[in-house]
Amino acid sequence: MTSSTPTLFKPLPGADGASIDIFFNDRALTVQGGRSVAAALLAAGVSRFRATPVSGAPRAPYCMMGACFECLVEIDGVPSRQSCMVEVKAGMRIRSQEGARDLPPSIGTDTADASLENAHGR
Repeated sequence: MTSSTPTLFKPLPGADGASIDIFFNDRALTVQGGRSVAAALLAAGVSRFRATPVSGAPRAPYCMMGACFECLVEIDGVPSRQSCMVEVKAGMRIRSQEGARDLPPSIGTDTADASLENAHGR
């Protein structure tokens, strides 16, 4: 990144910093690759990632290391993703998370669905 403006959101050494296109709330954004979703959105000027379930207060990333859960968004249809823990990829569709999330579909008591057990891909 060659810019005269200092920034807090620098890609990791060796990460591909090429520009990529993503969508946030159906709005196209061009961001730098090699960053977390949270860092890419913040650098693009997004300041509201979600609303709290009770009061609807706006929330945005706080710790940027996965401890606080303030940066929750929906990524490619999966709700409650910690945007600071997911690397931004071209074509991602990201939505702000409004209020409480829906529960996953119920699964039978005699069979386990491993895809729902680890919905965050960790």
